[in-house]
Amino acid sequence: MRAPRRPRPVVTALATALCAALAAGAAACGPSSTTGTGAGTGTTGTGPGTTSPATTPGGPFADLTGDRIADKALAATRNARSLTMDVSLTTADGPIKAYVSADTGGKCSGTMTVGTAGTAELIKPDATTAYVRFDEAFLREESKGESPEVQAAVLKELKGRWTKMAVSDPDARDMVELCDLKRLLSAFEGGSGAVKGAETTVGGRKALALTEKDGAETYTLHVATEGTPHLLRIATTGGEEPMTVTFSGYGKPVTARVPAAKDVVAPAG
Repeated sequence: MRAPRRPRPVVTALATALCAALAAGAAACGPSSTTGTGAGTGTTGTGPGTTSPATTPGGPFADLTGDRIADKALAATRNARSLTMDVSLTTADGPIKAYVSADTGGKCSGTMTVGTAGTAELIKPDATTAYVRFDEAFLREESKGESPEVQAAVLKELKGRWTKMAVSDPDARDMVELCDLKRLLSAFEGGSGAVKGAETTVGGRKALALTEKDGAETYTLHVATEGTPHLLRIATTGGEEPMTVTFSGYGKPVTARVPAAKDVVAPAG
């Protein structure tokens, strides 16, 4: 009996949830759509919630509004050739975590964990091919409801091994969504009303916090204050699905080595 090899529905749901949450957080504190917030103009927007102080005496970005700082940070992040995202998201179905490194050339690698259901690993060495591996907990979770024979076949064929698939395969498309750096970062637009907060550090880099409230939710961006003003962290609190995304590894090479042939499940068919 041949074990099924298509990507697991839970992983697809995980990738979809992470992308949606990340886009929502980015848009909430994205570049201002309000006029009159140019650098050094000393003016603020007139839309609801646009309360950024025009200037802050001393400190980083002293001559910029919160919205203009967000503009700079999101533009710098969109222009990144590579980066690493460490994501933690709480959903009604439990916690989701992901650690993904990707570049604009198509390389990507990472892990994705769904609560206690297990972990999936992903290697994407180029723009056309992906390799996925599920741990035993994940394989058992995903084969629940199947006959004992099918469950045994799944573990025998897939435990500890990688499944190779084309990125163009519909079953693979959602799984590699987090690897599409250009598409993911293109979501970083829209929104206004970012307010300057405290100076702090994120991953050893000095940062300035920007905040915006939307009902019960608070969105916080941390922007690097030294060197390129990259986005270092997005966090949402107070809502139904709190999330934290930490960004690092800007411009660093992404390691995505093709697995050894003996560890790869032969293509179906």
